[in-house]
This record gives sequence, C-alpha cells and structure tokens, in this order.
Amino acid sequence: MNRLDELISSLDNALRTVAAPAHAGRANPAGPATGEALEDGPRREAGALMRVNHVGEVCAQALYQAQALTARTPELRRQMAQAAREETDHLAWTRQRLDELGDRVSWLNPLWYAGAFGIGLVAGRLSDRVSLGFVVETERQVEQHLAGHLDRLPAEDTRSRAIVAAMADDERRHADEAAAAGAVTLPLPVRWLMRGAAKVMTTTAHRI
Repeated sequence: MNRLDELISSLDNALRTVAAPAHAGRANPAGPATGEALEDGPRREAGALMRVNHVGEVCAQALYQAQALTARTPELRRQMAQAAREETDHLAWTRQRLDELGDRVSWLNPLWYAGAFGIGLVAGRLSDRVSLGFVVETERQVEQHLAGHLDRLPAEDTRSRAIVAAMADDERRHADEAAAAGAVTLPLPVRWLMRGAAKVMTTTAHRI
C-alpha cells in the first residue's frame, strides 16, 4: 500500500476498534458461553476488571497500528500487523465477556485510542529499535497487570480468568519476539512515565 492507503486503513481500523464489535480469529479460550451467573458483587468487580482489559486492547490496537505505519522495514511492519491481529482476538474476547457480565466498555475509548496512537507514532518515528523497545516494555507491563487481575478476579469467574490467562501468554510472546528482533532497553525515566500513564488509564477505566 502507498502512504495514503495506509492512512485510510489506519482510520478504518480506529473506527472499527472504538465503534464496532471486534471479530476474533481464534476461539474464545473460555469456550462456549454457559449462561452461568455470578453474584452481584463479584459480577460488578469482574466487569470493572474486564473493562480495564478491554481498554488495554483498544490501546494495543492503536499502538501497533501506529508502529506498523512508521516501521522502516517490511519485516517489522508484518510483525506489528500480526501482533495487532492477535490483539484483535483479545479485544473480541474481552468485549464478549463484558456482554456476558451485563457490563459496558469504557466511555472514553476514543480518547484512549487517540492517545495510544500518538504515543505509537512517536516511538515509531524515533527508530525501529526504539519502537521494538516500546513493545517490549509495554507488553511486560501488561503481563504484570494481567497477573494482578488473575489475583483479583473472583475465584468462581472461570470464564474471565481463562481469557486473561490466554491474553497474558500472548503478551509474553509479543515481548519476547520484539526483544529477539533487536529492541533497545528504554531509559528508566521513560519506563516510569509509561507506568504512571498506565496507572491513570487503569484507574479511570475501572469506573468510566
């Protein structure tokens, strides 16, 4: 694709991500819906946590699309596009679980997407190795975040737990692949800033 086609494709992806249900290419790791019902308190907590995870996948779509757009080599562009496709599965799984729980996505999804896309553009414009380093640090932080959610999700919510565990496996692999492709280690202040921004996002998305 030429640059205009890539921009149009990025805009189309943005609209699909924030305004339309995603379609997974892989089966939901939780299996077919069983109609099981949680008590009200655990259901609300699970819904809030899965909303946060859905926001994370909205941001992942934006980051990978921006980094694919700025990648300097076809190989890196393909790597980013493949990761984005797998993150689309996560987007679909978390949305499906929110629907099952009778909960909603974040009202601020367009804002989350725009902010993450801008960050991805900056990282990609610096260099491919910096872009890969950003992937490594982002995915390591997401992996830790998902591990925390496994601790916090109600023990009886086996469906949400199965989805989160599968997502964590994918995030770990994305980080490993980016590191193997030549990622640089980001400076400590940048990693601290990323953690701070993630904390603001997760705290806000838990409620809004």
